[in-house]
Amino acid sequence: MTHDDNAFANIMAQAHRNGPIPMAVAHPCSREALQGAVEAADNNIATPILVGPAGKIRKLADEMELELGDLQIIDVPHSHAAAEKAVELVRNSQADILMKGSLHTDEFMHEVLDRRTGIRTDRRISHTFIMKVESYPRYLFITDAAINIEPDLTTKLHICQNAIDLAHALGISQPKVAILSAVETVTPEIRSTIDAAALCKMAERGQITGALLDGPLAFDNAISHAAADTKGIHSSVAGEPDILLVPDLVSGNMLAKQLTYLAAASSAGIVMGARVPIVLTSRADDAQGRLASTAVANVLARHRRIRDHV
Repeated sequence: MTHDDNAFANIMAQAHRNGPIPMAVAHPCSREALQGAVEAADNNIATPILVGPAGKIRKLADEMELELGDLQIIDVPHSHAAAEKAVELVRNSQADILMKGSLHTDEFMHEVLDRRTGIRTDRRISHTFIMKVESYPRYLFITDAAINIEPDLTTKLHICQNAIDLAHALGISQPKVAILSAVETVTPEIRSTIDAAALCKMAERGQITGALLDGPLAFDNAISHAAADTKGIHSSVAGEPDILLVPDLVSGNMLAKQLTYLAAASSAGIVMGARVPIVLTSRADDAQGRLASTAVANVLARHRRIRDHV
């Protein structure tokens, strides 16, 4: 399986122009997590603050022959304390990006979502994959494939708006959103088709803004003009979506991993809906994926700074 190292070249270039942004890294105690943080610093897109057992981090860096230089290390005893401290750094405005290192997502997100000490907002938290497939001419945003297991209609509204906001930050002024199901007709027995129709109406009424929505669409007629034409679907979204809004986590996770492992897609991942962008990669992801995700977070953080000061 070979991924394109230049898949996110334009996003990396934008992050380079922005310069480094402070990033709290929770428990970077695996090779991939530590290398991803160091490469973000080497590429001048983030200033990592490494939060975890200092001795373990330094020993790992020595084994990997990585130069930590003047990177700040905050010594805490274990992964739970690392997550807690990294979130605190964000809450105290000492970091504008949060990255998950080598700890379980549940442990990490528990601290993010804590109602008293976390960094949640009024928006629901959701994850978006940004994928580049060689056979498709633009980025594909797939959401939500990592956090919301069986989202209801309200949660899907937030998932959709989060992905739209991310697309805007990456320079897509009016992204096209395909709301996926198994069929393209509204079918009462299939809840995802009802939700898709409702989301489209919400967009018409201004409850979702900044994008063109259509659904329900099956994957084939969402992604292929020919498939849509064969079924007589007339749509400004079918055949050229930017965002694929999936019915649930299972279907989204399968879709993203199929593209990764069968189509050699390159991917980055970001969590939206918190006070800052969150780099939430799998513990199995390589350093290149973490670097691409950090570049996305850099561009998003910079976009938010500009927006909030207008």
